[in-house]
Amino acid sequence: MPTPNLEKRKVRLQKVLEPICQRSEFTSTEIREVCEETSAFVSQVLRQLTEDGHLVCDDHGREQRFRWHTSHQEFSPHLWISKQVIGKQILASPEEDRPRERLLRVGVADLRTAELLAILIRVGRKGESALDAGEKIANQFKDKIHQLRGTSLEDLKAISSAVSSAAFCQIQAGIELGRRISEAMLIDTDDATKIDSTSAAIEYCRKKFNRLAHDRHQEEFHIVTLDTKLFPIGHHQITVGTLDASLVHPREVFRAAIRDAASAILLLHNHPSGDPTPSREDHQVTERLKKCAEIVGIRILDHIIVASKGCVSLAENA
Repeated sequence: MPTPNLEKRKVRLQKVLEPICQRSEFTSTEIREVCEETSAFVSQVLRQLTEDGHLVCDDHGREQRFRWHTSHQEFSPHLWISKQVIGKQILASPEEDRPRERLLRVGVADLRTAELLAILIRVGRKGESALDAGEKIANQFKDKIHQLRGTSLEDLKAISSAVSSAAFCQIQAGIELGRRISEAMLIDTDDATKIDSTSAAIEYCRKKFNRLAHDRHQEEFHIVTLDTKLFPIGHHQITVGTLDASLVHPREVFRAAIRDAASAILLLHNHPSGDPTPSREDHQVTERLKKCAEIVGIRILDHIIVASKGCVSLAENA
């Protein structure tokens, strides 16, 4: 139960935050005039908001101007005031304000990025709670949250000392699980897509093999097996390593296709360099497999190269 002094401080903070939240840019003088608080108290609030990463201070002329770094959707005045009044530890906060309790009460979709990160971080450090760490990381990756996936433990520790090795593993595991779920959802949609043209083949490979295009450091050769109506049946990795005719053996390619009772197949491989331009070896492999396909009676629909800079059809670059 907050003491009268803490309740009084809470009211003062609310008076200062209200006009701040209504503006995208302002000076301390402008805020002091409308909230009728002392200059020292307003400056203290602005300084703390800046240290927490919610505001950015710009020096223009004689008086500093402040602007929001955190979006208004990401900033919770209620939670921020609670942290200033009650303290920085999540367990000291009202139960209804704790991220895990809020998730159970309102659902995961309504949690801010900082709260999701706090749940993954779990345990804070002296003077910095898991929620503090979540706020710092969310602010750092404000408009580039996707880059969190490739961030190292050392980089996250530089942002917040509360990020332990265990917390880092939980964050990365959460990101990877989300990626796999997203990929599985795409597969459900893609497998209902007919691949009856070059553009359809490129779009299918671009979405389904996005990770192959961006994350792999070696060339990989895959096939997608198709039924008589050219709907995907399955996909198979054939080889890993530099693509050449000796590695991509027709026996392995058509064994997978025959096992799936495929009527046609789509060939694809990646270029780790990022450049999807077909090489001489790419064309040689394709021609060799086409000759075998005629004998086996399974049509090769196309050969797609996927890379970070785009996708290319060998059928269009014959």
